[in-house]
Amino acid sequence: MTVLSNYKAEIRFAALLLAIVALSVWASHYIPDAYFDSAVTPILLSASTAVAFCCAGITYRHTDGQRIRRIWVGTLLIWGLLDGIYVISWLFMGEPVMNMGAYELSTIELALGDLLGWTLLLFPTEALRPSWLNLPKVLAQVLPIFVLAVLDYLLPVNLRILVALYPIFLLFLLFTHVHEYRQWCEDNFSSLEDIDEKSILRYMCVGLLVAGVYFYMCVSHAHTRGFTQQWLVIFILYYGTNMILFRKDPWELAMRPVKDGPPQEEIIPPQPSEAARRALEMWMEKEKPYLSPDFKLADLQNVLPMNRTYLSRFIHTEYDCSFYLFVNRYRVDEAKRLMSGNPGMKMGDVSSRCGFSSPSVFSRTFTAIAGLSPSEWGRFDSA
Repeated sequence: MTVLSNYKAEIRFAALLLAIVALSVWASHYIPDAYFDSAVTPILLSASTAVAFCCAGITYRHTDGQRIRRIWVGTLLIWGLLDGIYVISWLFMGEPVMNMGAYELSTIELALGDLLGWTLLLFPTEALRPSWLNLPKVLAQVLPIFVLAVLDYLLPVNLRILVALYPIFLLFLLFTHVHEYRQWCEDNFSSLEDIDEKSILRYMCVGLLVAGVYFYMCVSHAHTRGFTQQWLVIFILYYGTNMILFRKDPWELAMRPVKDGPPQEEIIPPQPSEAARRALEMWMEKEKPYLSPDFKLADLQNVLPMNRTYLSRFIHTEYDCSFYLFVNRYRVDEAKRLMSGNPGMKMGDVSSRCGFSSPSVFSRTFTAIAGLSPSEWGRFDSA
């Protein structure tokens, strides 16, 4: 039951995605074939165009110089322009918009779909690996799409399945960097509640669902293929915008200068480990900076004037753990002292006074470090 409660948000999110897919599949069976291309598809594409341009305008007004937001604005504009061209061709030229499920997608259409899918990966790539993506790496990711499309045209072998699977391949490559990202967060922050690992994973899961439906479009002639994908695209454009506007950028937070600390780029060699360790432990015991949920690695510069790279290495070398675990051990010890001296204190009060961001985080962290839940430890301590 405790495990399920820790994943309530993920369960609700998964249920929402399944509901979107199930409802779109169910509705598609009751829509006559003739209406898909004449009414349903133009309406959905008009909706996605409006969502893309509106979200692009809102994000552009709040870019605040953040590269990741500029990238997202570009992604939204690309989707809005392409869907808008489809709608305009239907309105003024009488051209069919998509012929949902009426024909097999050509290799060119598959390659175009790959490029569109790739734009949706720009945001999580920048979130997980800031400034990693440059022109050579963009070409390295995009070039295989054109190579596969050309080879499919020139060779007698059918490579369309490989073209259709390419976005899923890129997504799985991106998933391999999530652990590295989480490790970096644990090395820099004492609380991960505001770190957006889960929201990025949710976005990537929606992207995987979009890629899966896109693959289904490539092998199926059912009307549900484009109908379902269009609903998922509208959802991911809205969800991505909402997330990027309200997320806290951990890279920016980690690089924020600390009062009385050295500039982040300044490389200061570490002090002798024994002296630095004594200074750090005395400061932690006396000042108790861990009582603040916002306590981060760079704050150690108040007592150890090193840059973040040296600080992170120092914590790993001296304490054989991440900064996150190092700080939360102090918080758990503080919680034990509070509960021993105040047996009737509520768990919510204990968690807030010890620097935990929420009672659920307190319970989960305490159990992981102490081996007992807070209530079990309280009963054991009073026995």
